[in-house]
Amino acid sequence: MKPIAPVITSLVVAIWLVAMAILSVQNATPVFLKFLSFQSIQMPVGVVLAISAGIGLIGGAIAQLLWRKSDNPDRLPGSDSRRGKAYQVSPEDRQTW
Repeated sequence: MKPIAPVITSLVVAIWLVAMAILSVQNATPVFLKFLSFQSIQMPVGVVLAISAGIGLIGGAIAQLLWRKSDNPDRLPGSDSRRGKAYQVSPEDRQTW
């Protein structure tokens, strides 16, 4: 199952890029963004889409790095013990079949 994940990810990114390209070619008129009292310069829709997609990709990459950093790989999930030093059963406590 793992080798197919990069293929699916690449397909999704490629489809989004094609959709952005088609949309930006069809809407070549300049637009401006307005947020509260701030207003951007006029630029084509394709540039706005490319900047938005770039910010989203960078933000997603940073969020993924922070998410992985918050997960302590040295800890077992749902346990206070560390890997390699988990609860060990003594020979007397083991069941013999």
